[in-house]
Formats: sequence, C-alpha cells, structure tokens
Amino acid sequence: MPNPATRLTLHSVNLRVVSAPLRRPIVSNPMVGRFAEWPFILIDLRTHEGVVGRAYLEPYVLGAARYIVPAIEAAAERLASAPLAPIDAFRSSVHALQLHGREGVSLIAAAGLDMAIWDAFAKAANQPLAVCLGGSVGPVRAYNTNGLWLLPPAELAAQARELIDEGAFSAIKMRFGRTTLAADLDAVRAVRDAIGPHVRLMSDFNQGLDRGEALLRLHALDDQGLQWFEEPIQFDDLEGSAQLARELKTPIQIGENLYGPRGFWRAVQAQAADLYMPDLMRIGGVTGWLRCAAIAGAAGLPLSSHLYPEVSAHLLRVTDTADWLEWRDWAHPFLAAPFEVRDGAVIVPDRPGNGIEWDEAAVKRLLKA
Repeated sequence: MPNPATRLTLHSVNLRVVSAPLRRPIVSNPMVGRFAEWPFILIDLRTHEGVVGRAYLEPYVLGAARYIVPAIEAAAERLASAPLAPIDAFRSSVHALQLHGREGVSLIAAAGLDMAIWDAFAKAANQPLAVCLGGSVGPVRAYNTNGLWLLPPAELAAQARELIDEGAFSAIKMRFGRTTLAADLDAVRAVRDAIGPHVRLMSDFNQGLDRGEALLRLHALDDQGLQWFEEPIQFDDLEGSAQLARELKTPIQIGENLYGPRGFWRAVQAQAADLYMPDLMRIGGVTGWLRCAAIAGAAGLPLSSHLYPEVSAHLLRVTDTADWLEWRDWAHPFLAAPFEVRDGAVIVPDRPGNGIEWDEAAVKRLLKA
C-alpha cells in the first residue's frame, strides 16, 4: 500500500472510449432521443509513485469524445511534474481556461481529471474517498432510474415493479413529456397503480416543455403525489424555473446542466428551484461538488446526485444537505466490482479511493477506436 504521506506527481493519463449496452434502452423526447448504448470515457491517471487514479465521464453521444479527449490531454499536460494535489490541480485547470470560458468542454475536462486525482489522492492515503474527505463509509439512500422512459402504460407498470425489486427500492423515477397531458396522466396512473401509494415517485421532463406548456401541464400533475418535477423547461431559463417553483406544490428539481460552482450559485440566487442535483461532469468533479455542497448547506437546499453513482455516493456521505442518490447500472458492463445495493440504499465500500476498477476484458470488448 502507498505511504499516506506520499506526494504524488503525474506520470501520464490514459484515455479510452467505450460504449456499453443498456439493459433498458432510453426512449425520451426529441431533445434527448433514443439510446440502446451509452458512451463512456475511461480515465487512468498514473503517477510516478505507482498510484493510479480512475474515473469516467459520460459524454452522452459518442461523437463528443472527439472533443473531450483532447481537452483532457491538454489539461493534463499542465499538471506534469508538479505535486498532484486535487484542489491545486482544479484551480490550475480552471484558471488556464479563462480565455476559453469556464463552462462546456473546458470544465468537463477539468472535472474528469479532478475525479481521477481525488481517487489517486485517497488511494495514497489508503482511505475510501468519503473517509479522506472527513466522513465515513456506509449506506446512501437511492432511487432507481434504470427505466420508465416514454413507454406505453402497460409496459411502465411492469417495469416499475421490476425497478423496485432490483434493490428493494422505496423510490423510482419516471419520465414525462409525452405528446399530450392526457398521455402523461395515463402513464403516472399506471405506474402508481402498479407500485402502490408508499413508493416515492420522482419525475423528469428532460427539458421537454416550453414555459407555457409547463405551466399548463405541471399544474395538472401537481396533485399526483410526485416527489419532484425535474427540469421541465430549458435548464438555463432560471426565471421560468423560479416561477414554477413559486406556483407549484410539487418541488422543482434542477442542476444536472449547471456548470461549476458559479453557475450553481447563480441558480440559487435566482431561487430557480427547491431542490438541486449537480452532475459531476459539469459541476467540476469532486472539487466542484464540494464547493456547491457548501452553498447548498448554507442555503438549506437538499442536494441529490445526477449519474456517476459511485463517486456521488462518497460525496453524499459528506454533504450536509444530502438528499437522494440517482442509481443506475449503465457502467456495470465494464466495472470490476459494482457497488452493492441493499434495502434501497447504495453501500459505499470500505476500500481505498472511489471504488472504481475496470473489468479489463469487458473494456476490451466494448472499446471504440
């Protein structure tokens, strides 16, 4: 094991692009589309001291890797030979991007490196990431998001029961934004009839509505007992989102498309939502999350995660206003040891780093040129 006092220095960064099959294909509104596979960028950050930090990014579409991979490589070049401390590395990466903007691909690249550096940092200390950050390992309550896309009501009912059974979940998420309000109402009634009144039901519109349609549809759905309305309108319409938050009983949830702590702070200032769920790729990795968690804690705003369940589980263990972990198994085809789910909770394992290791045989099969 590495000495906890080890000072790490960057040796190299190895990047690979894979595409993993989805057990349940994504069927969403035209803005999102349909996916039978999901792309990942795997990051192996090697240090001169022999510690390897691992992380992955989810670029949504395979072609985006053509832009993100070179950005990660360029960001890594700036870290060569310097002591590899995650806070310093993140500051260096973000400051170097001033001329290109602190959002988009620039911040995504910094986030990917940040997650890998934190993994290496925790491994060097021989601690799980949550422990390295001052917390402890253990369970994190989760909802299952592995399905319930825009499917016919009969399929949704059967799938909802399957999602609960996959880990004794007490919460699951379905998608809205069908052609008509009546179709959305039929869908939620079918799911609720299948799961009963005690299972929490989250909802996600994937930015599929304009502001006028959102006002009409969300008021009509406001008495369906949903846990939240997630991203009903365009993510950057903070004024419109704030209006919905004021008018509706059901909480408004946003955050997966906010870039960095500054973007998060602007949304909080605008009172754009009741609940927030940062995405590690866009918020700035572990460092970006920690800064947003401090803002959310001070404001008393519940903080959930978007994708990246392994690293997010560690972070929710040290987040003052931790709410829900979004659980999905899309990375399982290439992970050597997926996290355990038990009684509706994801169990953060007691092993050094973030717990991500590759199944190299599977990576080889899924590799994209």
